[in-house]
Amino acid sequence: MNNRVLAIGLRSTFLASAAIALPTPLVAQTARAFHFDMPAQPMAGALRQIARQTGAQIMFSPDDVSGLSAPRMQGDLGVEEAVRRLVAGTDLIAEKSASAIIIRRGRKTAAAESEQEYVLPSDIVITGSRISGVPVASSIISIKREDMRNAGQSTLGEVVRGIPQSFGGGQNPGVGYNVPAAGGVDVGGGSSINLRGLGSDATLTLLNGHRLSYSSSRQSVDVSAIPLDAVDRIEIVADGASALYGSDAVAGVANIILRHDLNGLETSANIGRSTDGGNFSQRYGAIAGERWSNGGVFAAYEFARSTAIDANQRSYAVRRSPGLTLFPALKHHNAIISGYQQLTSNVSFDLDALYNVRWSESTFPLNATGNLGVSRADSASEAQSWLLAPSVRYSTGTWELFLTGSYGDDRVDYATRTTVSGKTSNAGNGRYTNGVSAIEVGGNGSLLSLPAGAAKLAIGTGFRSNRLTSYKGLGSFQNFTQSQSSYYGYAEINIPIVSPEQDVPRLYRVNVSGALRYESYPGVGAITTPKLGIIVGLSRDIDMKASWGRSFRAPTLLQRYQPDSVALARATSFGGLGLPAGSTALYLSGGNGNLLPERARSWSGTVAFHPAALPRLRAELGYFETRYVDRIVSPISLTSVALSNPIYADQITRYPSSTEQAAIIASAGTFINAAGAAYDPSKVVAIIRNNNVNAGRQTLHGVDGQMTYKLLATETGDALSIFVNATYLVSKQQLSASQPIVVLAGTLFNPPHVRARGGLTWKHKAFRVTTIANYVGPLDDIRKTPPLGLASTATFDFSVGYRTGDRSGPLKGLEIGLSVLNAFNTKPPMIATSLYTDTPYDSTNYNPIGRYISLSVSKSW
Repeated sequence: MNNRVLAIGLRSTFLASAAIALPTPLVAQTARAFHFDMPAQPMAGALRQIARQTGAQIMFSPDDVSGLSAPRMQGDLGVEEAVRRLVAGTDLIAEKSASAIIIRRGRKTAAAESEQEYVLPSDIVITGSRISGVPVASSIISIKREDMRNAGQSTLGEVVRGIPQSFGGGQNPGVGYNVPAAGGVDVGGGSSINLRGLGSDATLTLLNGHRLSYSSSRQSVDVSAIPLDAVDRIEIVADGASALYGSDAVAGVANIILRHDLNGLETSANIGRSTDGGNFSQRYGAIAGERWSNGGVFAAYEFARSTAIDANQRSYAVRRSPGLTLFPALKHHNAIISGYQQLTSNVSFDLDALYNVRWSESTFPLNATGNLGVSRADSASEAQSWLLAPSVRYSTGTWELFLTGSYGDDRVDYATRTTVSGKTSNAGNGRYTNGVSAIEVGGNGSLLSLPAGAAKLAIGTGFRSNRLTSYKGLGSFQNFTQSQSSYYGYAEINIPIVSPEQDVPRLYRVNVSGALRYESYPGVGAITTPKLGIIVGLSRDIDMKASWGRSFRAPTLLQRYQPDSVALARATSFGGLGLPAGSTALYLSGGNGNLLPERARSWSGTVAFHPAALPRLRAELGYFETRYVDRIVSPISLTSVALSNPIYADQITRYPSSTEQAAIIASAGTFINAAGAAYDPSKVVAIIRNNNVNAGRQTLHGVDGQMTYKLLATETGDALSIFVNATYLVSKQQLSASQPIVVLAGTLFNPPHVRARGGLTWKHKAFRVTTIANYVGPLDDIRKTPPLGLASTATFDFSVGYRTGDRSGPLKGLEIGLSVLNAFNTKPPMIATSLYTDTPYDSTNYNPIGRYISLSVSKSW
């Protein structure tokens, strides 16, 4: 008996000596996630690092962990989950007391061991659900900071344009003048995410879960405003998510998640250029942060500049588009501050603040020879944006309540100057100013205990207001300032039906979820969107996931309030045939204040494979389908045949009375006489209505596949890993009920049927080598009959790096990288052009950058 008492006393002494105790209660630390980036190391050191970083009390005996190694650990995790990952595969058991986590040796059941060997990826993400720590029934694409660094990417715009599910149309730099307006534009040089090619206004982009102000005219979000060094990862759910997030999340939601718990200073520099000329790029960044026991803050700054790429610098464009800027000159300064503070044991406060200013410049000739000395047009823009997003959170231990908001602004000023025979004049200027104000209150936590675990609930309500000023010049009839408010409420529930611990025959786990959102737009209407999801684990190796839901996109302020204009022109300009001499037509275009929300129905099914025998393999294969109705369109795509093509009959009023004509002219913002003769109501043979209407339909379906596999990982730091992300897409569109269905995917200025990206990274001690292949499938140029085929393309990127790690000395924390993108200098397929301002390739799927070589240096201080 005395010996046993002595043993217990000695063990208590060891536990006490190994414990790292801070005054913050454990419940406050386990209520939120911390960012971990820990190398493989001895178990004792890893447990101590978690305790120091989180302020939690972790107790263990040095004898119990002696000789054990902890794996490398990255991601945003709670304290308990981080500890559970470290001890997975060992005979250690982590037990939670009221004030500490106690680590001891013991025996696990088979169910407990299998549970620790595999953790659902959704356990560590916050995108795709309003409830913390629950699995998500939709597939999630995650791009981590390390992935971006390994790929040699230097800006967030480059990163998102490399995602196979994101189309290069929408609002993106380099989109040419010959791209139809529905396919994409470049106003201000911003970069946006455009999932499935449904439009950058149909993809919701968040920053740490907060909405940002829209940019320019397309209701897109400029991701290049965010410093790359501040980003921890991007998470994308390419599935309808309006039931969770509201308007815009038709194609899905992208969440840009910032780093946390940075301690120290990191600086970075990247310099490179295209080997064919142009695109001399520089990027310089710095990020500094500090942690303390109950809070932390970091600030990041980035400056980047790249020169333009001109047609005379590319062999395939110098004869086709002489003098044309193929890719604009870009420059930006951006900065971000992010911090959190535990105010009491239950209350915390966090804040994200962003500022960006960007310049873009491009040139196009005004003569067929491309001689800029004779005549030219210079376009320039300046964009400024900022965001403030504070949050207050209250934790009860089983529930977390929050009050959060965002307030931001985005202003793009643009102007075009023409120079003819040495004389410069203003050819037009304007400004788009977008703003957002939002506030939301809600919470999530356990609802009730079930045999398979806790059912969890999230509820919330909020208010949001978007603002837009469109300025086209002093006294212009197109000027307007408008806003749109919305009020909403939502609820989400997640219910575990079967858990591994229950040992149910032929079922490893079953989890169901549901969400419902009601949103009211005064003056537009109200809409309710549901979403259902289910996850069925057939075994510890395979999960079957399915989701179904409805989504919507509210009409943009430009679509509603862009002033109408009426143009009088000769009927022959619109394809009028066999009409009396001098016949004219009135052409109506512009916004529509009676527009309704666009609506979509989406479903997806995914098979997730995570074999216990290969614990570093994760693979998913999923099918998706979306039916998108009431799309806002200008229904007449070819005005030159508006009067002769019967598919446009619904938009034509033949031989209108003078009263009808007068009403149309009176309601428009301006009347333009382009007929070459005085307006005569008796000669007007038609009214052509081409203003915005809810008439379009779009359907899409396809398959996504992604896989990551760490083939090799040793305690000495050697590693070999592979990743693949591929998508197959079929999409069709109908502009109105009287028009034919048109194939989109696989045709010019639309996403290809197949797009893929995959790579291999090998690490040996301080060295890293990465090779990446990018594939864009073939396209058809349907502007010709029969269509002309454009061949598929494949490009290859290579990157090598050397990292000194945490060794002592002046080279501590130094990393040097050399990258070659498009190493074999693959050229974009050529397309026919009709104007000298046309880009001679599909600028939504390809770029003129060519082979690009860059050197990067970063240092932790």
